[in-house]
Amino acid sequence: MPKQGEIDYVKKLDSAAIQHAQGKPFSDPACGQHLLNLGIVFSLLPAPPARVLDLGVGTGWTSALLARRGYDVVGVDIAPDMLDLAPVACDNLHFVATDYERLDYRDEFDAALFYDALHHAEDELEALAGAWRALKPGGICSTVEPGAGHAASAQETVARFGVTEKDMPPRAIMALAARIGFRACRVYARPEVHPVIAESGPVRGYLRNLARALLGSGRQTRHWLDNSHIVWMRK
Repeated sequence: MPKQGEIDYVKKLDSAAIQHAQGKPFSDPACGQHLLNLGIVFSLLPAPPARVLDLGVGTGWTSALLARRGYDVVGVDIAPDMLDLAPVACDNLHFVATDYERLDYRDEFDAALFYDALHHAEDELEALAGAWRALKPGGICSTVEPGAGHAASAQETVARFGVTEKDMPPRAIMALAARIGFRACRVYARPEVHPVIAESGPVRGYLRNLARALLGSGRQTRHWLDNSHIVWMRK
């Protein structure tokens, strides 16, 4: 069962992998990208000390950074062993071991976050609906999830750990949001460190290359909603 795979995940890690999981984002080669992503999420959240429900947190690094920003955070994960590796709870940071597809919260939170977590759900509709129910009227939910092609690239992880891995692009999340009843939905490009656009030459040439890098070709634009971006939804 994929849920049991999530619960047992830590038991299959060696000591180096546990250290890596516990040290995120700073232990991760993609640390810079994670911090860029979370910076955008911070800019989309209501101001602290808003109450935030952080879903599928693993070792809780996103929850800890949210708490340091001044939010009142509840971090949820299905795996108690994962939460044993999380930072120590404090006045504005608490962790709960439960299935985010079976949340009991109602109208309690100003914001909810799925960071690399919704694509592990067996029933992503119910997971997102649970977040919707947990939000106060007007509350927001943000997701940072992998785009098309992720599931195919994660088959080794599925075979080793018995977990769920899905494509979860903005197009799919927006469709779920509409079914659930979110009133508004936006997609923000994930900030990335792009290849060098131009090293020298006239300003006009630099601007032309910059526009191509930002806007892409027509074909790239058509498939933009299949890529990994940040989705913002308002209840």
